[in-house]
Amino acid sequence: MPTVALVLYLVFLALAFGLRTLTQYRRTGSSGFHGVGGRVGSVRWWGGALFVLAVLLGVAAPLLQVTGVVDAVGFLDATPVAVVGLVLALAGIGGTLAAQQGMGASWRIGVDQRETTDLVTSGTFTVVRNPIFTTMTTAGLGLALLAPNVVALVGVAGLVAAIEIQVRVVEEPYLLRTHGQRYRDYATRVGRFVPGLGRLST
Repeated sequence: MPTVALVLYLVFLALAFGLRTLTQYRRTGSSGFHGVGGRVGSVRWWGGALFVLAVLLGVAAPLLQVTGVVDAVGFLDATPVAVVGLVLALAGIGGTLAAQQGMGASWRIGVDQRETTDLVTSGTFTVVRNPIFTTMTTAGLGLALLAPNVVALVGVAGLVAAIEIQVRVVEEPYLLRTHGQRYRDYATRVGRFVPGLGRLST
């Protein structure tokens, strides 16, 4: 189902990045987009660069499979796998959009160290601290299973690496500096990406 994967991926990008950015700009006067930050070659820079690469590979994977440039990985090229992929993709896309909505005006792509936004701990943020990244990874995995080739799998691995770097190296230190003990208390109760896992020590 690589054609389905391509359509869903493009719709996902249009809603989660395009429409969301436009909505944010209309609401706050800022797009919320801070791009790839950090010195070129730094860990922070690699986090942003890997994220961009993962998005590009995510689009390229189904396109390359549809055009016959790459083939599906044999054992993943099965209807049950595609069904699981479709369920994960739809759940992940819906979850990402819901979590973005839950962030309200605090939604951002990247971090501006000079900026202070409200700490959001309600809604899906009571379950995990990074529900957007959790659901985005779910969507990415589902889309990869709909077009299960090597390019798609590399893209998912890049997405996971990028998110880990962004959260651990950029966002958590920023939130600790900005919100101090309030964020630490929250992070000791709520898991990073999965409920109960990745909580900060007191």
